[in-house]
Amino acid sequence: MDDGIFYEQPRLVYHIDDAAVGALTKYYSEHLKDGEDVLDICSSWVSHYPKDFKGGNVVGLGMNEYELSQNPQLSSFNVKDLNNDPTFPYEDASFDKVTCVVSVDYLNQPQAIFKEIARVLRPGGECIISMSNRCFPTKAFRIWLQTNDLEHIFIVGSFFHYSGMFEAATCEDISPNPGRSDPLFIVKAARKAN
Repeated sequence: MDDGIFYEQPRLVYHIDDAAVGALTKYYSEHLKDGEDVLDICSSWVSHYPKDFKGGNVVGLGMNEYELSQNPQLSSFNVKDLNNDPTFPYEDASFDKVTCVVSVDYLNQPQAIFKEIARVLRPGGECIISMSNRCFPTKAFRIWLQTNDLEHIFIVGSFFHYSGMFEAATCEDISPNPGRSDPLFIVKAARKAN
């Protein structure tokens, strides 16, 4: 199904369980600094940032205008299908952080996307990818559906690596209740200085 049709209907739901949402928000509270300019790609009605986070320019880039308009943490947003056109509508070195919540598995041009992430990050800026094992199977790319959580970590790490624009990626398992709630992993990397 075409992404434009699939994402046309707003979905004001969480895509991970409450425990995983809490773990992600806690992680962001420790890694996002007030005043930082943040881009949330594949954004929607919620970015899972802490309620007291006072970002600088906090921008959402996503598929559904209504969902984005309902996100109180965004300063602004842009509606764009990154699978049709993976370029971001932002200037070079515009953001301190880029986040992507449980959606990297839907991006069908990851090398182009990760180069764009690096382009819009300031030198030393970080990209934080969070992921779980839940997805829309009809939208995720095939290799994601044929691999497990550990392999997903390596897949996302390879996206950073093969862009040629990031320092070595790291991973953290922030699963709140292993075996009893959704698993949650963070794969992140800093943009190279040059």
